[in-house]
Amino acid sequence: MSLQEIIEKLNLKVLTEALKFDHIEPSGGYASDLLSCVMAGAQNGHVWLTLQAHANIVAVAALLELSAIIITENAQPDAATISKANEQGIILLSTPDPTYIVCGQLWELGLR
Repeated sequence: MSLQEIIEKLNLKVLTEALKFDHIEPSGGYASDLLSCVMAGAQNGHVWLTLQAHANIVAVAALLELSAIIITENAQPDAATISKANEQGIILLSTPDPTYIVCGQLWELGLR
């Protein structure tokens, strides 16, 4: 399943520059708000779900080469964080839904 399909089916808002989302196929997902847990548990190509919206999420996503970050619960990164994400090629997505709900939706879509 492509990131474009996930964006459309979950009605996610794209916060960073548009890329060819239909060419990105996430390999799985990880949900946590603790950066150290993400660094230990998320894998290359995963989609990361978090309610954190500060600049450090971009650094972690770049380090792990994640497919995208889905920021939940209407948390919004500031302009500097979005700019840093664009520079690093990290995709930031947003949703008003809680992390738990988004995890369930991704599971139903077949992302394991």
